Amino acid sequence: MELSIRLQAVADLVTAGLKFADIGTDHAYIPICLVESGKNPGAVAMDVNKGPLERAGEHVREHGLEEQISLRLSDGFAGLERGEVQSAVLAGMGGGLMMRILKEGADVVNTLQECILQPQSEIEKVRAFLLEEGFLFIREDMVLDDGKYYPMMKVAPPGQKDTCSRERWSPVELRYGRLLLRDRNSVLRAFLEREIRLKKEILSALAGREGEQIRRRRDELQKELTYAEKGMEYYAL
Repeated sequence: MELSIRLQAVADLVTAGLKFADIGTDHAYIPICLVESGKNPGAVAMDVNKGPLERAGEHVREHGLEEQISLRLSDGFAGLERGEVQSAVLAGMGGGLMMRILKEGADVVNTLQECILQPQSEIEKVRAFLLEEGFLFIREDMVLDDGKYYPMMKVAPPGQKDTCSRERWSPVELRYGRLLLRDRNSVLRAFLEREIRLKKEILSALAGREGEQIRRRRDELQKELTYAEKGMEYYAL
């Protein structure tokens, strides 16, 4: 099965040989791709809604993978037992929902070797949450798919570490990803360059205009521009 650029990047972060759960599986594309290719031995495809789970079941049957991929109606990790899988994928959902699922499912999450996360919103808050909860960042990636930028990460739950040390990241690192900045990720660089260009263009268009709303908007844009420029400093090192 051929995945979109975004989903392929998520799938690439799953460690080979591990059985995994796909939380919010929708069409079960990632489980089908990874199991069919032989990279992973099995998966549990889970969704809170019956409709998506039924579609996932149809796709699993079409590929003849009923023995390796089980389907389960579940709100987050609620339908998963401890030790059933070693990895979990949470992709394509809002950051607020992702944080709730990880928090409520902590009893199972902390038994996993890894979590692969691709939040669609509130990325900075998700990173801060993970660090506060004691997750260890293993890898970050970012891709451009159909005109949109998608950051994602592989993290180890606190239960997999001998000591639960909470790292402190700078505001710029929380915003854009410490590992992406450290590795000078080329997609992040393109994103930052676009952000700087767009913010400067808007600020130029607002120059000379008066009003409280205009002032607030200008201050907000200047703050975002400053963050993006600080992010670009990593590429000049």
